[in-house]
Amino acid sequence: MTQRNLWLRAIGFMVATLLVTLLGAWLLFGRDRSPIQTDLLAMLPATERNPLAEVAAQRLAHANGDRVVLVMANADDAQAKAAARELGKMLAKDEVFASVTAELPPFDLQQLVTPFLAHRFNLLTDADRQALAQPGYDPKQALAQRINEPFVTGIGTRLQDDPFGWLQHWLEQQPWSRSPLLPEDNLLTAHRDDGSYVLVTATLSGSSYDDAIQHRALAALDQAGHSIEHDHPGTRVLRTGALFYAASARSGAERDVHRVGLVSTLGIGVLLLLVFRSPGPLLLAFLSTAIGIVAATAVSVLLFGQIYLLTLVFGAALLGEAVDYSIQYLTARANAGHAWEPRQGLQQVRPALLLALGTSLLGYALLGMVPFPALRQMACFAVVGMATACLSVFFLLPALLQRTAKPLSSLSVRCAQAMQHVVVRATAGWRGASLAAFALLLAVPGWMQMHHDDDVHLLISPPADLVTQEKQIRDITGLGNGTQFYLVQGADQEQVLQREEALEQRLQAMTDAGQLQGWIGLAGMVPSLQRQRANHALLAPLFAQPDRLRHWLHDAGFRDADIDSYLQAWPGTPLNLQDWLKTPAATPFRYLWMGDEAQRGAASLVLPQGDASSILLKQAAANLPGVTLVDKAAGVSELFGRYRRYTGVWLLAAVLLIVPVFGWRYGWRSMPRMLAPPVLGIGFTLAVLGYLHHPLTLFHGMALMLVLGVGANYAVFLREGEPHVTHRPGAMYASVLLSAITALLSFGLLAWSSMPALQDFGLTLLLGIGFTAVLVPASTAPRASSP
Repeated sequence: MTQRNLWLRAIGFMVATLLVTLLGAWLLFGRDRSPIQTDLLAMLPATERNPLAEVAAQRLAHANGDRVVLVMANADDAQAKAAARELGKMLAKDEVFASVTAELPPFDLQQLVTPFLAHRFNLLTDADRQALAQPGYDPKQALAQRINEPFVTGIGTRLQDDPFGWLQHWLEQQPWSRSPLLPEDNLLTAHRDDGSYVLVTATLSGSSYDDAIQHRALAALDQAGHSIEHDHPGTRVLRTGALFYAASARSGAERDVHRVGLVSTLGIGVLLLLVFRSPGPLLLAFLSTAIGIVAATAVSVLLFGQIYLLTLVFGAALLGEAVDYSIQYLTARANAGHAWEPRQGLQQVRPALLLALGTSLLGYALLGMVPFPALRQMACFAVVGMATACLSVFFLLPALLQRTAKPLSSLSVRCAQAMQHVVVRATAGWRGASLAAFALLLAVPGWMQMHHDDDVHLLISPPADLVTQEKQIRDITGLGNGTQFYLVQGADQEQVLQREEALEQRLQAMTDAGQLQGWIGLAGMVPSLQRQRANHALLAPLFAQPDRLRHWLHDAGFRDADIDSYLQAWPGTPLNLQDWLKTPAATPFRYLWMGDEAQRGAASLVLPQGDASSILLKQAAANLPGVTLVDKAAGVSELFGRYRRYTGVWLLAAVLLIVPVFGWRYGWRSMPRMLAPPVLGIGFTLAVLGYLHHPLTLFHGMALMLVLGVGANYAVFLREGEPHVTHRPGAMYASVLLSAITALLSFGLLAWSSMPALQDFGLTLLLGIGFTAVLVPASTAPRASSP
């Protein structure tokens, strides 16, 4: 290759880099919406075999995703209500909120009752159904009880419209009647022993995961909250919503990116400066790595349309591995002295770099096989970043590194030589066998203490304050957790409602037993036609004798006009679901009907209220046709567990793929020594995790795959490089240690990430790379030495 071709390759590579950089800048900053994805649900894999269940999970997750729930708490009822009114007015002035509801518009509670009057004879509670079916049922007693009932303060029917109380009993079981929040002074208010709680809700004008919306909404809420707490002493502003969790996740990821990126950059920079004794190699190493990171970011956003928080933090840590390729080329230049020639240097390191790149890409490719969007994007990011960084060494650095360089720092080489000598001696002959046996004895107790935890909630760690406030608001308002629901499917609307009713019979039994707070389902608000006909049939014998009914009502003191109106309302009409869904009362519950999403037949959702276990909820749906419990968290946890168990198989498969490559390149007798450092590093890492009682997760398994790839890289670098530095023992191991320390500075810092998943990832890599770097001298053939 001529000098001219060398420069042409470098110029072509830089032009391509510039184009990719411009593409990445446009993808990140040139569009209306930031591609940074803070929606944690988007990172999770699909877990339901039924596609409609996945659609339902997405619908529920985002039904209230753009809604902010605020509760004013104060021991003084007047202060709490005044604070709620003032907060509503303050937020309504900000355009970031599409709507704010504090004071309810004046309305008559009878407006909620009127739509049901035409269908009153088709709507009965289970208790009234059972009573009416009894041979000794006495309508006159029911009439007397109704007349003597205390005055209804909430939603109730007029006595003349419902003299026997059947519709009133049915209305009392509806969600709007069971809510702890009741309209008081046009505010939704709940009372407890410690004071009053007033609800304020706000809907964002955009997505709660949009960066601009987050900043504006949080600023408005923080300012309003401080003002309220100042102007109304004793008032606490409780708040919950996806907005706060998304903002917390974003800020945590940004802190991690800054911490990992800054500390690793400074650490790597100082190390390179100390070892190479010149700022030139430092700048070129960072240039090579930066090109890889830029390309990885652009390709990831281009392919996935967004970039996850996990990928951002992982990308900051990838700096420590991507710099390995430039380090090896820079080391070859430093060790060549005055004999340096860039094209010969490239020929010298090319086999090692390609083999190392292949083993690394193998690990990341296996990582990308997991059906987990975030892990697949991390794998894509790593594959593109590592490959581009390696290509920069082939196409760019030879043209920029024409002159000779200073040799590596004598101190670093002497330290590496001493350490290499100790490891080689300790692992040779009977010493090696004894040391291996001793290490095995130490590791076995750690392996025996290993356990696992696949809970998806370990993926993130939301602030305790947010979790506490959400729990308080749920207890006060009666809102469900929204993470578990039943999907009810049928051939048509009628069959869906009938199947819901069968499910609700079991849920009512759980509620009566104190295992469940309740549930929300459409069949409870609109019974099936079959149930309505049965209800109607139970009342038919009473209305078959209108004169007797008239006599009872007249004796009870009802006016003739009211009696005539009531009797003329019989037989009424059935309540139709589609008609009811168009009424204002149905507005908060329309998302429960999945009719538009079901391609065949119909479907609906039933939401259990409370914190019942998945086992009990599954039992409630057992053997009910068309009824499925969808528990996204449990489904993802189960999937994590399944793939965690597969990681052992993947590790073995990766080793089996590397074996023939190493056997072909280095000979079958040397192959076990080459593989020993990463394999032993994995074993010792698992032992330490066992001693630490650190539960294993899928992320530990994925990190071990990378330990295998990185460890194999170090063995390759040392084995390929040593023949070229026989004049300077220890120089090649110094470069391997430099690569290991840079990896530890970046990946190891993930152990202190705010995301538990990345903590597991980082801790495993910290231990695995550390053990492998110490053991890698054992991969070379032992030199003869006296005992």
